[in-house]
Amino acid sequence: MSTRTASVHAKWIIGKVIGTKMQKTAKVRVTRLVLNSYLLKFYNKRKTYFAHDAEEQCTVGDVVLLKALPERRTKHVKHELAEIVFKVGNIIDPITKKRCCGSRMFDPLTDFDSDMGSLNDQFKNLEVNASQSNSENKASTN
Repeated sequence: MSTRTASVHAKWIIGKVIGTKMQKTAKVRVTRLVLNSYLLKFYNKRKTYFAHDAEEQCTVGDVVLLKALPERRTKHVKHELAEIVFKVGNIIDPITKKRCCGSRMFDPLTDFDSDMGSLNDQFKNLEVNASQSNSENKASTN
């Protein structure tokens, strides 16, 4: 009377999607730090998991949360996609509140809010504040 039980160490795992070429399956890489007890230095240890993605909603580069299944779905698939934590390419600039990719903006930079003023005024204000704080620091050290 042996019952088949699955032993999974981690119930929830966060990783980055590195492949979605298989149907309803995502390949996820999980990186964790491991201490070398002799050198007392941390090293990255990577492990790749296959996760069931029923709706095929994740793309390469997404950071996802995986949930361990109670038993294997297939030979390699032991986890399912619980949630997409960070969707790739969905970055918003904190100053302009516009979508961007690196230094390139998807929307043209215009005066985005009349209450806040123009972008040039905001950048000048930032420069003035920075120069004032630098002059105050020099005066206090003398």
